[in-house]
Amino acid sequence: MMSKIAVVYWSGTGNTEAMANAVADGAKNAGGDVTVFTASEFGASQMDSFDALAFGCPSMGSEQLEESEFEPMFLDCERKLSGKKIALFGSYGWGDGEWMRTWEDCCRKDGAILAAESVICQESPDEEAEAACRALGAALI
Repeated sequence: MMSKIAVVYWSGTGNTEAMANAVADGAKNAGGDVTVFTASEFGASQMDSFDALAFGCPSMGSEQLEESEFEPMFLDCERKLSGKKIALFGSYGWGDGEWMRTWEDCCRKDGAILAAESVICQESPDEEAEAACRALGAALI
């Protein structure tokens, strides 16, 4: 049976959206049944419909998740993360990726299984970052 994969993201400038599309392509190419959602279209009630999920959010302000749409959605989903196979990705403008390490720690505490090393890229994804995103998507299958 085909793995059902959700790719859920928030993007302000389009960088994380480009990453989300590459993650979705990677999962599709590996044989997954993929649905892409923006953060405002997704919530905890949909978690059980998917075998694995990729969450994408850029680093905002002082290395944090986007607060108006993405973070409330993710906090809602956190209670459903235990035992779920997930992957994280996002772009950043400055800093060293601290927001991603904090986010990963949070997911591990919730009992999520990280399917692959998270992908972060500075500003818009280059070919290497896009390839890493496709590999991330494939790892969810």
